[in-house]
Amino acid sequence: MSKKIVAITACPTGIAHTYMAAEKLRNVGKELGYEVRVETQGTTGAQDALTAREIAEADGIILAVDKEIDESRFAGKAVLKVNVGQAIREPQKIMEDALNGIGTVVVAGENAAAAETAGSQGSLANKGFRSVYKHVMAGVSYMLPVVVAGGILTAISFAFGIYAFQEEGSLAWAFYQIGAAGALGLMVPVLSAYIAHSIADKAGFAAGLVGGWLAGQVGAGFIGGILAGFGAGYLTLFLSRKLPFPRSLQGVKDILVIPILSTAVVGLMMIYVIGTPISAMQAGITSFLTSMSGSSIAVLGIIFGLLYWDLGGPFSKVLYAFAIGMVAEGVYEPMAAVMVCGMVPPLGIALATFVRPALWNQDQREAGKAALFLGLSYITEGAIPFATENPKVILPACMAGGAVGAMVSMALKAGIMAPHGGIFLLFIPNAITNAVAFLAALAAGSVVTAVLIILMKSVRTGNAG
Repeated sequence: MSKKIVAITACPTGIAHTYMAAEKLRNVGKELGYEVRVETQGTTGAQDALTAREIAEADGIILAVDKEIDESRFAGKAVLKVNVGQAIREPQKIMEDALNGIGTVVVAGENAAAAETAGSQGSLANKGFRSVYKHVMAGVSYMLPVVVAGGILTAISFAFGIYAFQEEGSLAWAFYQIGAAGALGLMVPVLSAYIAHSIADKAGFAAGLVGGWLAGQVGAGFIGGILAGFGAGYLTLFLSRKLPFPRSLQGVKDILVIPILSTAVVGLMMIYVIGTPISAMQAGITSFLTSMSGSSIAVLGIIFGLLYWDLGGPFSKVLYAFAIGMVAEGVYEPMAAVMVCGMVPPLGIALATFVRPALWNQDQREAGKAALFLGLSYITEGAIPFATENPKVILPACMAGGAVGAMVSMALKAGIMAPHGGIFLLFIPNAITNAVAFLAALAAGSVVTAVLIILMKSVRTGNAG
């Protein structure tokens, strides 16, 4: 009888890694003769949800996640927790580990409430960069649809004419109100609220939402929103644990006392303590980016290229979050440069497979076609299968191409108002400012990546002809 494995995959943004990991687990599991069921938790929520019976009958349970998820269904079960990247790179190993109990942990609690409490306590205990990153990316995952909708609808308003939105009552004005004033105006509050929610669950939501809104009002912007989210989350968690209330009044504590105290404290901190210095720092960053020239463009381009070394992983997403914050401040050049960095790796690889097919096997040539479409769509993860097989060639080439592309993009003042869409944003007038510069940057970076891959692979394989 074949072994049964159940898994959940969930990356911070829920766009690509989530589904790539699921596909890897399914395919490799099938090859090994296992019955594999995978639930994906992407931007649209849970798909192919696991049933209680499937979990109960599973011989192995894998949670390949890079964000907080509800583990209450697995209370009392041994699970193997890995990041999404491991599921993509080493699916066979993690399935065998899960079946053999190597590295597994038993989820605390006997019911959903107990597991939820354990999860909240674990949030504070799990300190360090990984914990901070998870909470920020939880906020970004909820914020992203708001930003994409707002950015594209704002760009559509400019399609009627760059100043057409100023005519009150016009269709351009309506799109601008929905996109810029509405969706983009909610960007920082949503980010802050869901950072707090990731830390303290529902109890932190109100203080995070208000703190994020105040960050916008005092000019602290994206950075202020992140600080407000963390402040609200950890303050709420502290109050939940330390305020002495009898069990009979627990409802009053949760619904009345904690929201009032946490919202008041976070709000006062934003207005009187955090707001002014963060606003000044945000203004300084904005001023620097808008006045870049010469060597500063080269340095920033190199930094962007280097940070994208993980091809859509944690460092890439931190850079992406920074670019989104700049969009909120009306600075669009970093978003264009970051999008170039994200599109260049799969496009450069695809170009290399087309130009020198002899360097690749049949499967790689087919994967190159998929990488082309993914690259055009700004899905960097199309490069991961190639990087996994040959990191010493692929990663340096992608970093170099991304750096060149970012430098060209910023030097030519390309800008992007919508934080996703890739090449398809060209079909929305004015979504990309200086579209020719954007295409030139994309071409330059992709060619550099392709040339370096071809050269290095030719040397390594002895096929220099």
